[in-house]
Amino acid sequence: MIDLKPACHRMIEILAGVDDARLADPTPCADYSVGDLIDHVDVVADGFTALALRKYSESADREPSAANLAPGWRDVVAEHLRALGAAWDDPAAWEGGTDVGGGLELANDVWGKITLTEIVVHGWDLAKATGRPADMPEEAVRRCFDHVATFVPNAPVPALWGPAVEVPADAPLIDRVVAITGRTP
Repeated sequence: MIDLKPACHRMIEILAGVDDARLADPTPCADYSVGDLIDHVDVVADGFTALALRKYSESADREPSAANLAPGWRDVVAEHLRALGAAWDDPAAWEGGTDVGGGLELANDVWGKITLTEIVVHGWDLAKATGRPADMPEEAVRRCFDHVATFVPNAPVPALWGPAVEVPADAPLIDRVVAITGRTP
């Protein structure tokens, strides 16, 4: 079990500093602008909360877009991130397995690690895109690295990440995490 709350809290802090004028800016996550990526984080938070609670999430079918960000989006996304951390705080969330459709069934402990990866990596993406420090919690980054180092090269859906980028073995751990997921630190 991993405590997702510190990474969720840091993501909330990063989002609080995003100026609406930056929503159309590009991010290191090539398919998304800042606004699109924020909406993706919201979809992820809502969807993975539902997964942990073994419920259905309607937002899981929503295509992430800055156009979905209504006034007050910071508060809405923050609420979803707090709920995400709380849902995965229950040891039962980490047990068993879940099929998310299309025949993609993974153990819930893997889904929990994927959830952490989404928060850590996209937190870094948003921080980089908006000129803010990522400063993800050290334990979260370490647990994320442990996951991506083995999971990403063997992922059941490899197209979700770009080719790994080489970084020195002594690079900061967050740089090594994002490099594995195809980003240039």
